[in-house]
This record gives sequence, structure tokens and C-alpha cells, in this order.
Amino acid sequence: QVQLVESGGGLVQAGDSLRLSCAASGRTFSGYVMGWFRHAPGKEREFVARISWSGRFTYYRDSVKGRFTISRDNAKNTVYLQMNNLKPEDTAVYYCAAGLAGGNVSRVYNYWGQGTQVTVSS
Repeated sequence: QVQLVESGGGLVQAGDSLRLSCAASGRTFSGYVMGWFRHAPGKEREFVARISWSGRFTYYRDSVKGRFTISRDNAKNTVYLQMNNLKPEDTAVYYCAAGLAGGNVSRVYNYWGQGTQVTVSS
């Protein structure tokens, strides 16, 4: 079992930055691919970013490329999502997820956090 707890969400204005954190406990964190997803009202949950177990490889959805950066610190069992130049369309509940296999679809991830709300006002 892996327990995930997100933090760092909040209410910001367009153009501001936030850094989300996801603290993991339980099984060996470094063995998991970590992903961030988001779910906005009226929309389906969507992939945002993922990072390989080593941190060497990262992947992003097109709409956040150049603005968001995913990183991880395996010594601290934590994954981060640095979000810059936030836009109103980034408003959503953000979830981190852990899986043994990498991918951009939620079904490949075995463990999920409870989510943290990010609201971007225009």
C-alpha cells in the first residue's frame, strides 16, 4: 500500500504560481511512476504530468508544457508540481497518483491522494 497526501493548493490570480506537493508513505516510493491528474467541474479527469521513478523522464499534457514542472525527491518521498503562469482553465482538483507502470491514463495508477483544490481567478 502507498498512501498519498497532496498539499499546496489554493486560490490565486491568473499569472501567479503555485507548487503542489504530494507526500508518500508506505511501500518504496522510488519504485513508482508518479503522476498528477486534475478534475474540473463538468469535465473528465485528465492527465497533467508524470515522472519516471528515477526522475529522469517527464511527460506533460500539451496545455501545461512550458508552464508546469514535475519533479520528485525520492529521499523525501515527495513529488512536486510547480505551476507557473496559471490560467483560469487550470482550475481543478489536482490529484497525485502512483503506479508501477507509466502512462497518461488513470487506470494504470494504483494509488491516489485525496486531491487539493486549485482555483485561478481571472
